[in-house]
Amino acid sequence: MRHSQQNKAWPRLALGAVVKKITKGTTPTTVGGVFSDQGIRFIKVEAIGEDGRLNDSKIVFIDSRSDQLLSRSRLEQGDVLFSIAGAIGRTYLVQQDDLPANVNQALAIIRPDSTRLSSSFCYYAMRNARFQQEALGRVVQCAQANVNLKQMALSEIPVPSMGVQQRIASILSAYDDLIANNRRRIQLLEDAARLLYREWFVRLRFPGHEHAKIRGGVPDGWEKVPLAKLAEVNRASLGQHFQGEIDYIDISAVSPGHIEQTTTHEFSAAPSRARRVVQHGDIIWSCVRPNRRSHAVIWHPQENLIASTGFAVITPTAVPTSFLYQAVTTDDFVGRLVANARGVAYPAVTAPVFESAQILAPPGALLAQYNEQAEPMLEQISILRQQTQRLARARDLLLPKLMNGEVAV
Repeated sequence: MRHSQQNKAWPRLALGAVVKKITKGTTPTTVGGVFSDQGIRFIKVEAIGEDGRLNDSKIVFIDSRSDQLLSRSRLEQGDVLFSIAGAIGRTYLVQQDDLPANVNQALAIIRPDSTRLSSSFCYYAMRNARFQQEALGRVVQCAQANVNLKQMALSEIPVPSMGVQQRIASILSAYDDLIANNRRRIQLLEDAARLLYREWFVRLRFPGHEHAKIRGGVPDGWEKVPLAKLAEVNRASLGQHFQGEIDYIDISAVSPGHIEQTTTHEFSAAPSRARRVVQHGDIIWSCVRPNRRSHAVIWHPQENLIASTGFAVITPTAVPTSFLYQAVTTDDFVGRLVANARGVAYPAVTAPVFESAQILAPPGALLAQYNEQAEPMLEQISILRQQTQRLARARDLLLPKLMNGEVAV
């Protein structure tokens, strides 16, 4: 890979000229279908991150009969999904492991002609800023902004030779493979921390448990206390006179255990909900729709990181973050939040619901022993996430240069 001696402009063709199919999905209920608790995966825009990754926790399901009714939008391996309503421009390359699957009407399905266009190359070309900007330029303004499929088919992408397409896709996918490997390692560390907590504090097989007396499920020296005795909730908020730049965490940017992205704003122009101050060691928990388990640990944050007021910000004061994060993400804790949520369309909980939740707190010596093992896992997860962010930035800087021929392959 090297810089071209001259800027080699690839031929640019209308997307519709190099694909077999451009269509979109449908909401199952409009054709007599139904959603179900399991079955065929049904992908909506919110399940696709800005990073081109599918968030399994946000995928819903339809039954086989509904899938039959929606046969037009059944997915195939190598299809490229592109959001055409709502958060326009989110892109995903369908893998074999995703199937069987279907999509709703906010996602376009692009099925490349494999003799002219590589699926992987098509995916990266549609993630490129030039294509994204052209798509946004074709937005139709109505009740909800959307991109018309016929207009989308007119949007142009570069179409070099198949060999060049494959080399470009190979370079970019190498970054994505490294990112995926880091995410697998993060998942293993998260699983290990969760299992250690359950072994010690749920199954009560902590060091020395053989000699401990347990009464009513509580070992001697332990006690059940409200969360308010172990942490503060919503300790600090920005005042309206704050000046400067902030990095903002929106509720939509958090999935179970992970902050997908932050956005940078001048505070004066930031969303009105950008108020909750967060710091190293805090835990953020979405108060809205707690069944979605949108929570994360704040670890070595950048300066002026601010969360939405839609989060409860939990600041540990008497126990380590490594312990409290596991305690407030158990099924029992989540069940309590769900049971106390109020509202129909957007059920939500308040800070007092968090503060009054009962936590089984072990003695300080045992907490310290646990933290010696669990905190290094948080550190390693943080390092891997930082590496992942650097890889993603490098890929995103390289992408347009490869697409316009500035970098030869």
